[in-house]
Amino acid sequence: MAKKRIDHDRLFKELLSTFFEDFLLLFFPDVYEHIDVHHLSFLSEELFTDVTAGEKHRVDLLVETKVRGEDGLVIVHVEHQSYKQRTFPERMFLYFSRLFQKHRRRILPIAIFSYDERHDEPSSLMIQFPFLTVLDFRFLMVELRKLPWRAYIRHDNPVAAALLSKMGYNEEEKVDVKKEFLRMLVRLELDEAKQRLLFGFFETYLRLSEAEEIQLRNEVSQMETKEAKQVMELIISYEQRGIEKGIQQGVKQGIEQGLKQGIKQGMKQGIEQGRQKGIEEGKIDIAKKMLAKGYDVDTIHELTGLPAEKIEQLKK
Repeated sequence: MAKKRIDHDRLFKELLSTFFEDFLLLFFPDVYEHIDVHHLSFLSEELFTDVTAGEKHRVDLLVETKVRGEDGLVIVHVEHQSYKQRTFPERMFLYFSRLFQKHRRRILPIAIFSYDERHDEPSSLMIQFPFLTVLDFRFLMVELRKLPWRAYIRHDNPVAAALLSKMGYNEEEKVDVKKEFLRMLVRLELDEAKQRLLFGFFETYLRLSEAEEIQLRNEVSQMETKEAKQVMELIISYEQRGIEKGIQQGVKQGIEQGLKQGIKQGMKQGIEQGRQKGIEEGKIDIAKKMLAKGYDVDTIHELTGLPAEKIEQLKK
């Protein structure tokens, strides 16, 4: 069975567009201080073609805002590929320059690296001669796998909670990471839609085995009584939703499969009925011709297989 492809772009776009202020406040508080968060709007996705490489690239998030009263743009690009790409700063510069050509505003570029492995990524592109620096392009960046996840669990920040799943933990810490995520989710007291967004994002990138889920429950039960109850209610709530979703999908698949089988069977029966009808009509046509030539009923019955009563009716 083919592994289901993760739509990274959609997941990150939903997270960052829903919690953009929280994203800036978490990773770039200096930027947050200068941006008017009351004037934020998300522009349509930009598609750029690299003519030389024959590739198409999308800017994941393009935010229109005001920087100290002046209109500006913020580019947020999320890079998911598992290998390091030396030309990435060039790509960021191309995004920047083409957007500047189109909008003619100050633009702040931000890159988020969500690799599963740690990489050392450059955050600038420089073009220079011994006698002149032609270009010194820089961009802000977040390298998630390099971030120590424990340093973010005290932040009551929804982006921090979701991105724990992409930070620098090891396999032995997975249960602890999910436990702290659930504790953060309880403290945040978000509405159901936002809570579901964060939970779905986290579960996509960090999923526990059955044994690890049992370990998680045991550790939660040892927490302070009130918090343990809230976290356990959250676990049970999402388990029930998962079961309900599974049932709904099962029913849907069952109906679809039943319809397909029904259609297939119906087509088969229709073809067979059509074939039988064609054969019957052919026999009747032959019988009519034989009657016209003076053949008796018994002979026609023997040669065509038609009932004698049917042949008698054809004589009338």
